[in-house]
Amino acid sequence: GAPRRARGRMKEDLQVRELRADDFGKGYVQLLSKLASVGDISEDMFKERFQQLRERAGEYFILVIEDTAKATLVGAGTLLVEFKFIHACSKVGHIEDVVVLPETRGKGLGLLVVNTLVEEAKKRGCYKVILDCDEKNIDFYKKAGMERKEVQMVKYF
Repeated sequence: GAPRRARGRMKEDLQVRELRADDFGKGYVQLLSKLASVGDISEDMFKERFQQLRERAGEYFILVIEDTAKATLVGAGTLLVEFKFIHACSKVGHIEDVVVLPETRGKGLGLLVVNTLVEEAKKRGCYKVILDCDEKNIDFYKKAGMERKEVQMVKYF
């Protein structure tokens, strides 16, 4: 058949939406595995964690991009809202777990994820949005209007 899209253009059958309970079957865990080790997560474990996050919807917003023609998730990212005392009891948005399937990279989906999460942070009253990234991803996040600031420290357990 005819090609579905010109190279670099977004397909019409991509849907940007919030994570749903049935997204285990659409590859959410496999998508996250392109970013980091996720371990062995059963569908029951997924649904239990999904419910925990759903109960904290004011603090968590998980965005996905679904290729509806394939019923497969091709991109995702999370916004975590931190409630602060500083800045007159304001909020800070933390962007986490931004990932796009390797075969769909280079088409603007990552920027779509980040920009949508930034807008969600604004809607939720955050005074800033922050994220941590690998050195190799700095230029990507600069394209989304982010700037390098400070240094991340970590201690693993």
